[in-house]
Amino acid sequence: MRSANAAYNLYQQNSVSVESPAKLIEMLYEGILRFASQARRHIELQDIEKKIYYINRVTDIFTELLNILDYDKGGEVAVYLTGLYTHQIKLLTQANVENNCEKIDTVINVVKGLLEAWREIYQNELGR
Repeated sequence: MRSANAAYNLYQQNSVSVESPAKLIEMLYEGILRFASQARRHIELQDIEKKIYYINRVTDIFTELLNILDYDKGGEVAVYLTGLYTHQIKLLTQANVENNCEKIDTVINVVKGLLEAWREIYQNELGR
């Protein structure tokens, strides 16, 4: 039993703590940037397996962002983001099929803009 408690305590210490929904969105955008950069790198290296892995990670994050949109609170912004996120998934699919770094770059630039805007809007909640 002691071993189980030690394992649980270690897990608790290493688990990621998200203070707010705003912080979670920031982390998701940062994840997109990190994984999209890796996907781009692996396109250049012609490493198909890793390219697909990282493109799938980015697509999964966009899918999660789509799933957590609140249309009641977000209204037109949520509708706009639905279209924007869906278009990024389309670009990622095309980048995957065509081995196209430019489409990955487009996704990166869009998300950099989203992250910058998000940080500006929620700077108090993000502790900035």
